[in-house]
Amino acid sequence: MIKVLIIDDSSVIRQIIKASLADCSQIKVVGEAENPFVARDLIKKLNPDVLTLDVEMPKMDGITFLTNLMRLRPMPVIMLSTLTTKGADITLQALELGAIDFIAKPSVEELIAIRSSFGEVLINKIIQAAQIDQKNFKLSDAIHNSADMQSSDIHRESSSTGNFQEQSMSSPILPFSGVKESKHIVAIGASTGGTDAIKKILITLPKNAPAVVIALHIPKTFSLRFAERLNRCCQVEVHEAMHGQKIKQGHVYIAPGDRHLEVVTKGDALFCTLTDTPEVNRHKPAVDVLFNSLEGNAKNTQAILLTGMGQDGAQGMLHLKKLGARTIIQDKASSLIWGMPGKAYAISAHSQQAPLLNIAHEILSYASLSQLAMQQTLAKYIMEKEV
Repeated sequence: MIKVLIIDDSSVIRQIIKASLADCSQIKVVGEAENPFVARDLIKKLNPDVLTLDVEMPKMDGITFLTNLMRLRPMPVIMLSTLTTKGADITLQALELGAIDFIAKPSVEELIAIRSSFGEVLINKIIQAAQIDQKNFKLSDAIHNSADMQSSDIHRESSSTGNFQEQSMSSPILPFSGVKESKHIVAIGASTGGTDAIKKILITLPKNAPAVVIALHIPKTFSLRFAERLNRCCQVEVHEAMHGQKIKQGHVYIAPGDRHLEVVTKGDALFCTLTDTPEVNRHKPAVDVLFNSLEGNAKNTQAILLTGMGQDGAQGMLHLKKLGARTIIQDKASSLIWGMPGKAYAISAHSQQAPLLNIAHEILSYASLSQLAMQQTLAKYIMEKEV
C-alpha cells in the first residue's frame, strides 16, 4: 500500500484529489495538509511514501518547503502546477531541486469535469514515484551549490536563474573536433526525470556540437520556458522548435508541448516540421514520431532514449537501428524511471546503453567519425552485445 500525503491550501482541491485516489486499491491517502507547516508535522507522524505538493501556498511556498524537505528528508514528491508562465518557472525549479514529476492543476471547475482522467494520470505518477529507488534521492546539485543559502531566497526568480547558471558553469565543456557528416543529427526522447537528464547532457556540449532535436513529454508553456532556461546556461543555442526552422550545428530544438516534431530533408539541409496530429502513445510530442521521421537520414542519426515512464520511443528506436542509426539508452542505474529505455532494452532497440554522465561524450565521439567509421563502430557494438 502506497501512503500519500496531500499538501494543498484548497480544501476543495484536497477532497477532489483524495476522491480521485480512492479509486486505486494500491494507494491510501493517510493525511491532508493546508500548508507546509502542518505537512512537516504530518510527515513525521505518518511517514508517507509520496507527497503531492501545490507549488503556490500561503505561509511557505512550495519551493522553499521542497528545498528544506530534500535537504532533511528526501522523498518522492509530485508537484501540482498551474499551466502559466509563473507556474512553469516554479515547476522547472522544483524538478531541479528533486521533485519526481508534476501534473497540471486545472481550476476547481475544470478539475470536477475531468476528475476521472486527472485521477488516472495522478495515480500512475504516484505508483511510479513510489517505485523509485531511494538511492536516487541524493541532494540535487541546486541544493549542494546553495547549502548555506537562506531558504527564503530560494524561491526568488533572480536566485533561481543564478543557481541555474552557476550549476551549469561548473560542468566542463567537452572537447570536440567537429562533425564529419553535414547532416549528422542527434535525436533525444525523454519523459519523467527528463528535464534534469537533458540539462546534464546539453551543458557539456561545445558550440560546434552536432544539431540536437528533442521530444520531451512536457506542456506547451513549460517547453518554451525550459528552452529559455537552458539557453541561458549552455554553449549550444537552445530553442523551442518552430515550423520550417532550418536545423544547424551547435543548435538544439525542443518540441513545443502541444505539437509533434518531425525532421524533414530538403536538399542537403534538415528542417523542423511541427504537426498537430493526434497523440501517439498518449503523447504529443511523441518520441516515436520524431524517431520515425529520421528514417531517411538513419545512417547519419544518433537516437538517444532517456529516463521516463511508458514505452514511447522504443519502437521508433528499433526502426532506426534496423536502418543503420546509432541508438543509445540511458542505463537503469542512472535513470530516475527506467520505463522508456527499459522497453527499448527489452526489444533490443539499442546498440549501446550508457550512464547519463557518459552520454554526451558518446555523442561527440561518434559524431566526429566519417560515415564509414560510424558503420564499423556500430558493427563492433553489435558483436560485443552478441558475445
